[in-house]
Amino acid sequence: MDPAAGELLDRLRADFPCREGQLKTLLGLLGQANHCCFHSLFIYGHPATGKTTVTLAILQALQIPHVFLNCVECFTPRLLFEHILASMSSLGEHGSTTENLPRCDNLSEFSRMLHQKLQQLQLHESNVYIVLDKAEYLKNLDFKILAVFTRLQELTNCRVAAVLISELVWATFYSGTGCIEPLMLHFPQYNKAELQVILTKDFPNSYSSKFYANFVSILLSVFLPVSRDLRELQHLAALNFSKYCEPIEKGQIREDESNKLWRNIEPHLKKAMKTIYLQEVSSLQWEKWQKEGCTMPIKDFSAPVCLELPFYSKFLLIAAYLAAYNPARTDSRFFLKVFTFTPII
Repeated sequence: MDPAAGELLDRLRADFPCREGQLKTLLGLLGQANHCCFHSLFIYGHPATGKTTVTLAILQALQIPHVFLNCVECFTPRLLFEHILASMSSLGEHGSTTENLPRCDNLSEFSRMLHQKLQQLQLHESNVYIVLDKAEYLKNLDFKILAVFTRLQELTNCRVAAVLISELVWATFYSGTGCIEPLMLHFPQYNKAELQVILTKDFPNSYSSKFYANFVSILLSVFLPVSRDLRELQHLAALNFSKYCEPIEKGQIREDESNKLWRNIEPHLKKAMKTIYLQEVSSLQWEKWQKEGCTMPIKDFSAPVCLELPFYSKFLLIAAYLAAYNPARTDSRFFLKVFTFTPII
């Protein structure tokens, strides 16, 4: 590894701890500007594992031409194609984000217009990447779209590749429609030690990192059995740290008396787990109650409970209810009627 790449890796390792393996892999794949790029890359892993953040940080650090798109925003193929082409207009020396693009309705037009756009921006000989976050939403569009994004170089005759980022594994995407299997990169879920390192980086200037690390250790001992989401844990740490420091600011407990601090914060954290994690109250309500010294309202368990079931479980339950409620002799009449064709005379 050359000195410049090593310096970049050290800087990225400091910004994204516990992701050294993924950083080295992405730098090896994306950092060769003069080499032919891969045909497609599939990055997958649990939520809040750094997939999108790390990928975009490397592309920006290497100053590689790329466009980023969240597939949640594109619920039709036309929106997807036109968003990509519009984002492409901002690349290159002659790019413009205000350019009016013609309508793009199908895959052949998209391939042709993408080639023309790269030629116009003089990027046809450079590596260009299309980063598609939440790529699992592509499955809801045309079944041929995934095959196109895995064969962009072949269809456009340019050095352009797709980087698909998803929370699902590749096996859920494959449909046998001409897709080329992409390169795979997995971002595993953080373990307790890694979460301890990442959360401790956010320590405030008014306290030492060792003191904040003790608080993070207490926080993880309470919340880790129910949540490994880094964003959720960061939110909980920021929300409860002031309560942890409250007896120190009042002069009741010293910073080095960790056992007393633990006994003081434990009831508060358990109460927070029952409210914030289950999202029964908002964070603003929780902070207001703590400032006013109020207790959490007791939930009325005599009231009917509204339980939202998963999509398929809901319809499975309805089907089971209908099958149990109707007599067996009517099953074929009720459930097979939609599959029979009755001619109109």
